[in-house]
Amino acid sequence: MALFGSKKKVTETSKKIRPIVVRTKSISTELMKIAKSYDVRSDTLDFNILEVQTLTRFNVKGEGEGEWEERDPESLAQLDEESELLNPDFQIEQMYEIEIFSKDKKDKYKDLSIAIGAKASKCKIYLSIKAGSKITYTPSFEKEFLLMINKAKAKAGILIDIFDDMVKRSVSKITARVRVEETVEFSKNELILICESLEPTPTIDDKLILHYDKKEEVNEFQKVDYSKRGFIQGVENGELLIEYIKPKKGKPGRNCKGEYLAPKEPDVKNKPKFSVSDSIEVIDDEESTQYIAKENGYIAFENNTYHIKTDIDIGEISFKTTGSIDSGVDSEVNIVVKETDAIKDAIGTGMVVEVGEIVIEGNVGSSSKVTALKASVGGQTHKTAKVEAEELDINIHKGEARGKNIKITRLEHGYVHGSNLDIKQAIGGVIEGDEVFIELCASYVKVTATKLIEIQKLHGGENFFTIDPLVNDNAKNALTENKEKIKELRLKHRELQKELQKYEILVKSNKNAYKDITKRLVNYKKNGVKMPASFVKKYKHFKSIEEHLEVVREEEKMKANEIELYNKKTAFLQDGIFDARIINRDKWYGHNEIRFQLLDPPQLLKFNPPAGSKDMIFGLVKDEDGEITIQPMKEE
Repeated sequence: MALFGSKKKVTETSKKIRPIVVRTKSISTELMKIAKSYDVRSDTLDFNILEVQTLTRFNVKGEGEGEWEERDPESLAQLDEESELLNPDFQIEQMYEIEIFSKDKKDKYKDLSIAIGAKASKCKIYLSIKAGSKITYTPSFEKEFLLMINKAKAKAGILIDIFDDMVKRSVSKITARVRVEETVEFSKNELILICESLEPTPTIDDKLILHYDKKEEVNEFQKVDYSKRGFIQGVENGELLIEYIKPKKGKPGRNCKGEYLAPKEPDVKNKPKFSVSDSIEVIDDEESTQYIAKENGYIAFENNTYHIKTDIDIGEISFKTTGSIDSGVDSEVNIVVKETDAIKDAIGTGMVVEVGEIVIEGNVGSSSKVTALKASVGGQTHKTAKVEAEELDINIHKGEARGKNIKITRLEHGYVHGSNLDIKQAIGGVIEGDEVFIELCASYVKVTATKLIEIQKLHGGENFFTIDPLVNDNAKNALTENKEKIKELRLKHRELQKELQKYEILVKSNKNAYKDITKRLVNYKKNGVKMPASFVKKYKHFKSIEEHLEVVREEEKMKANEIELYNKKTAFLQDGIFDARIINRDKWYGHNEIRFQLLDPPQLLKFNPPAGSKDMIFGLVKDEDGEITIQPMKEE
């Protein structure tokens, strides 16, 4: 906001200027002239407005300038927007007759500091009362304050008595405040609207917005990830891809100085020159043209035409070629990565790939991460690589794999976590799932399952086969929540038991007194005698104690039932372990260990099948004494 003038700063001067009357269109210019001719500073001068003359005319191109016509206050209030104020040929200005003189050192408003300011268009003018200003009420304050505002406006070239209907109301409010408080000191700056004209409507330049280009804005303090270059942009059905904002010329206005504000012509630089295929819907209206995806996939631009595709074949995904690819697992984007050279990576070091389906014919490099609904790896995964998919097939796995249904040809000291796991050959590694099938198990393999572990051939030792209901993340979270809930419920239950005991004793100890009062009240009522207030009060008190006891008793029962329910949930998690099996269809070789993890109470049962043993199926058995052991089972 620009400031046009301020009030009041009294400055000492040795020269005293006698009043001079002038007519002018620019008060600031006139003050500078007088100051220069008398060799004084302009801020030592003050002025009074003797008369304001408002002039208008029409200046039509090709027809010459019209005559200036003086307008009276009544006609100023009736200026027409369309034919006058918003007409580019209409002109308005004010002529001021003013009296200029030296400032009075004894100015009673010397502690009031005001300024007027406006934004660029000057269609709104504000009066600023600066913090620290002080006003003391006098009967003439309202009139003098309005004059001060008009002087500040006139000095800044702001029209008086036009566009300023609100100024008298604002001055009246401040006057009322000063009258009540007698002296007002402003603790902070205050802004008051004193003039509001016709704000122009801005012109809209045309604009082409590529909504599909989801590049993140990076501030100067963020590290730029140059691997994320947006090789493909995944899109979803119904997503707004591109938007063309149409140019629109604005509407004119007129500011508080009386200047006509013509709207600029819109810039038209971005009109679409491309086409779109049937996979993209075009919606056109007066404001814009929108291009909307009609299916899932990724957006492609070929031969000056935008398409949505789902399949893409590439040689490799690496920092040099594509960068990381993130179209989302729900995008239905299917990628085939064709690099098969054994000494090269199909998915390069550090790459992050997230698509609907991916076929990787070669290797997955170090520190890379692949996420999809369905994925296959024809080569091998590096020990620091991560692959995650609901349906996952890996040839040689050394890294981390997560999913639902996972098939691995050869596991070499990698990690696998899923639901149904089918592994042809396991040479070391950690396997976690619900049901695990291993065709050939060598040595140093740790397998944990919730329901079943089945080994077709066993060719090694130092293996650990464990049944644990908490391998499943959902079960683990459920048990943790159950334990926390049971702990919370037991605490509340103990509090209710204490309260229940307290009120039961209270009711018991007052039982006789309660019966006596009840009898008396019945007798009073029967004989039509007014019941004593003290008796009624005691009766109601005893009654409220009995009612509260019933409420507490009911709450205590509910909490006990809730505890039992959550205990059953915990028990349910463990019950399945008695149906779980560990099966070895081959002989037992070397040192191997079978484990079953009980939950309540926590206990790890262990069994080492003797080398050469032909017992194939193992499960848990509970005897008559409730003791649980691992035992060989018959084929079911």
